[in-house]
Amino acid sequence: MVSNMADRRMGRSGEPGMSDKPDANWQHIIGKRANRDIFSLRGTLLVPVMTLITREQAKLLEKHNIVLTDQDLSDIGPYMNPESFTHHRMIEDMVPQVKSLFDEVRETREIPLAELRKEVIPMIHEAMNDSHLLGLFASLQAKDDYTYRHNIAVGAISGLLGTWIGLDHQEVLQLTTAALLHDVGKMLVPLEILNKPDKLTEQEYAVMKNHTVLGYELIKGTIGANHRQALVALQHHERMDGTGYPFGIHRNKIDLFSRIIAVADVFHAMTSSRVYRSPAPFNEVLFQMEKDTFGALDPVITRLFIEKIMSNLIGSEVLLSDGSEGTILMVQAHDLTHPFIRSGDAFIDLSKDYSIQIRQILLA
Repeated sequence: MVSNMADRRMGRSGEPGMSDKPDANWQHIIGKRANRDIFSLRGTLLVPVMTLITREQAKLLEKHNIVLTDQDLSDIGPYMNPESFTHHRMIEDMVPQVKSLFDEVRETREIPLAELRKEVIPMIHEAMNDSHLLGLFASLQAKDDYTYRHNIAVGAISGLLGTWIGLDHQEVLQLTTAALLHDVGKMLVPLEILNKPDKLTEQEYAVMKNHTVLGYELIKGTIGANHRQALVALQHHERMDGTGYPFGIHRNKIDLFSRIIAVADVFHAMTSSRVYRSPAPFNEVLFQMEKDTFGALDPVITRLFIEKIMSNLIGSEVLLSDGSEGTILMVQAHDLTHPFIRSGDAFIDLSKDYSIQIRQILLA
């Protein structure tokens, strides 16, 4: 079931190595980063450590019959160069601050709501006001700090979604606060489960799912918080088709804030590195988001979100699944996630050629 993949843990899958069929497997390593210097069998350096694998390098490795393992490569997710974003440093500084405040919840079983409102919410809103949407998303992409950066990211993305659907300033403020606290119940989940690098057992997954109820109770008992914020903690894993948890409610029985935050939650989870899963490439993220609009996620909110992402990509440089680079020229209303692209001297309509996908956004 993919509708709750923001929280469900799947077993690790191995990445295919180089093959004697260049059209089959070599494309799977494009866009990944080398974790070590990669040499030929004769000792010639082919790919230096930290290099992003391009089509030419992938074919070079294939030519030298070099087989790469999971340990040789890292997925870096849908974006490159997040440091170019105006507020990147501010977000980096915000993460340890949020960690400190949320760790306080683990120790005291109380939410420092006043501090969060005074110190964190204003910075989230400042970041939301930057015009470089994909730069913001890239800066929010979690690496080895998912538990805490995720709260900031869902707050920012949910706030943007609230603004886009026409909520007033006070509603957006309430939504951002609810989003920041949506996973607060995880602070009461045992660390050995929260940070387990392998697939959870059924019993462990049941404990993990209970973070929704724990979060609801924590927020409900917090002075200054309101019922709607508590409801978001309870409902953010409910799904439109009734496949979610903890109660399996559906459609309009799920609060609007919860439906907005579910979209932000799933998107950020898929684009981030977690202890048990690497970040997904851009095309897989959008494919899953689109797929979930047919049952799991609110279709109106999700389509609006995809529209905003794709319209902000016009003029952007992208890395394609065949290893070439291109520029997005036009987004097509009939197929938002497969735009019209120029690559070198060629023009490619991705809505007519599904063999090529956008793997990464190359932020300038």
